Amino acid sequence: MALTATAPKTSNDTPTRLAIRRFMKSSSGKIGLVMAVFLILLALLAPVFKPYNPATDRDYINRLKPPSAERVFGTDNLGRDVFTRVIHGSRISLQVGLVAVALSLTIGTLLGLVAGYFRGGIEILIGWITDILLAFPSTLLAIAIVAVVGPSLTNAMVAVSITQIPVYIRLARSVVLSARELDYVQAATALGAPNRRILLRHLLPNALPPIIVQATLSIGTATLETAALGFLGLGAQPPAPEWGAMLSDAFRGGYALNSPWTMIFPGLFIMLTVLAFNLLGDGLRDALDPRALK
Repeated sequence: MALTATAPKTSNDTPTRLAIRRFMKSSSGKIGLVMAVFLILLALLAPVFKPYNPATDRDYINRLKPPSAERVFGTDNLGRDVFTRVIHGSRISLQVGLVAVALSLTIGTLLGLVAGYFRGGIEILIGWITDILLAFPSTLLAIAIVAVVGPSLTNAMVAVSITQIPVYIRLARSVVLSARELDYVQAATALGAPNRRILLRHLLPNALPPIIVQATLSIGTATLETAALGFLGLGAQPPAPEWGAMLSDAFRGGYALNSPWTMIFPGLFIMLTVLAFNLLGDGLRDALDPRALK
């Protein structure tokens, strides 16, 4: 009987598949993913599920009604349905969180790549900017920026993104400082590859895993800071159904004790949003850990 040689089995596990497999083993990551998807779908489908016009929604006869079968979250001091305002407020909060993180991630990552690769004077300048921004508490800095340029949702979004930029600068710079000495980067430099190609094709991929994790965590932080600005009257302006502004209306009107649902439900959704993206970030951190993918 002739013997036939068989090729050795090779593993088809790519780093992406390994990362997905490790993420699916993370209970916190899966819970965070489900919660985040639910909140995103709620925000996207709110106009279809519950159409709402905040400029005309008034029902003074049904002011401060407690939760019931008809109005599951009750009504506020103007007779507006709290449930409708909360689900439409998710559109504002998630929009601000996602856009603010996208802006800070893009600007901070590019500055961090440049500072870590070119070194010298440009690194010192970017380092000074980073240190100045980090010298202020993020929420206090956001309040100061909005107070100068004027209260609005757009200005709040820009202010929150500015406070997040130093995080990405330091993160990208630290990755580049270690990766720029690797053999393949040195080889690309020796072969005359342009700096832009080295930064975007060789160094940026090394920085992406920790940046993705940080971006997920930053969405929760941005949502919380946006709510804080809204509570102080520096974010979305009435009658926009923003969670922080809803808390402010209930608190300043003195309804916290007699009509607690006006504060409980907006605060609950702020907590759920922050928790969802924090859990998702923890799961991604475990999945994208380079030491775990070996």
